[in-house]
Amino acid sequence: MTKVGLFGIGLDTYWAQFDGLLDNLKTYQEQIKSKIEGFGVEVADAGMVDNPVKAREAADYLKSQDVEIVFLYVSTYALSSTVLPIAQKLKVPVIILNLQPVAELDYEAFNKLGDRGKMTGVWLEHCQGCSVPEIASVFNRSGIKYDFVTGYLQDQEAWREIEAWTAAARVANAMRNNRLGVLGHYYGGMLDVYTDITKQSAVFGTHIELLEMCELKKYRDEATEDEVQTKIQEFATAFDVAPECETSEIDRAARTSLALDKLVQNRNLGSMAYYYEGESGNDYENIVTSVIAGNTLLTGKNIPVAGECEVKNAQAMKIMAEFGAGGSFSEFYLMDFNDDVVMLGHDGPAHFAIAQGPVKLVPLPIYHGKPGKGLSIQMTVKHGSVTLLSVVEGKDGLFLLVAEGESVPGPVLEIGNTNSRYRFSVGAKRFMNEWSKQGPAHHCAIGVGHIADKIGKLGQILGIEVVKIC
Repeated sequence: MTKVGLFGIGLDTYWAQFDGLLDNLKTYQEQIKSKIEGFGVEVADAGMVDNPVKAREAADYLKSQDVEIVFLYVSTYALSSTVLPIAQKLKVPVIILNLQPVAELDYEAFNKLGDRGKMTGVWLEHCQGCSVPEIASVFNRSGIKYDFVTGYLQDQEAWREIEAWTAAARVANAMRNNRLGVLGHYYGGMLDVYTDITKQSAVFGTHIELLEMCELKKYRDEATEDEVQTKIQEFATAFDVAPECETSEIDRAARTSLALDKLVQNRNLGSMAYYYEGESGNDYENIVTSVIAGNTLLTGKNIPVAGECEVKNAQAMKIMAEFGAGGSFSEFYLMDFNDDVVMLGHDGPAHFAIAQGPVKLVPLPIYHGKPGKGLSIQMTVKHGSVTLLSVVEGKDGLFLLVAEGESVPGPVLEIGNTNSRYRFSVGAKRFMNEWSKQGPAHHCAIGVGHIADKIGKLGQILGIEVVKIC
């Protein structure tokens, strides 16, 4: 389970001065811890840090826990000297929780307390914002990465922000522990698709596993008839199999799907990019022209597979999958200027779990630009909010390119490909221009929901830029 850090800050001078203040603040911190744990992460809680000695102890503890990010709860005014040592040692983003106990103090009841000492104690229980500028000042001057969540303990907007941070931390952890297989080679001449896999490993922490077609062939040759029949039944469950699909093609795709499953299992892969071209009629061509159904099953199980050996897009698809948004392999198909939409799709693997209606398995007499023929997927991404993501390799390194839009109803191309109609707030023309100017490869990953904010937080954790078009 992904682990995040938590510590509160206060000033030990206050505790002897104001009865009950420390206990109340600890109670709030426990509520925060419990709520964060509910987001599916493990919380390493360093407790209340109220002097420089405890700061050093908290830094050592949180460092030993290998946390992805750390939440800093500003419980009351605290000295910045209690914060800096922790942030310096951890070297992970610090999310400053400026959360008051309530949205509004009961001023009338407060002013009726009649004891200025008690009143000061109550005020200190609610003065979280007091040291926020101080912490920011020190972090700015020290080069510490940080962000704020400001609100109150029952503030749903604030908790959505915190949940988004935990989601981004989970994805960063998943990407660092992911093993991405590269099967075959690049599509010759697609210069935009080529990438520096060392940079991919350096930024995301992903292990790149280089695979051979002969290993896949070995697993395919070992498939038993019982296994093939079970896989064909899985096709029938996951897909609406077109009646014109030849029995021999279904059998061929099932054997290749079994081999893909074994390759993924034996190499412990969490994603893959593939492409192969050889002499016409060779065994490897027989495999590569029958991979789409099996790769779609894997992609729908959040083991995304990108065609044309698009490693960068396999990374983007994995990010979307780990956020729970799907992540379907796509490229630009055409534009409908009358309806102001852009159509995207592909003849490669799809994320069948985010389809609008049935996912059809259909025969293709020819793959455009690729050898052979075989089965393909016809589907549309679920209507409603969507997010497009591209991992871009620019002249200064990797960055994430994101856009939010809508998958909308309307006619699509019934050519045995995934394709959908997308509308963007900036309009089709401007979207196309602005997206393209960022220099992505011609592929992208499409997922359901608007998650640009979460992707932005992931970028902060990874230390890379995130460019949002709309």
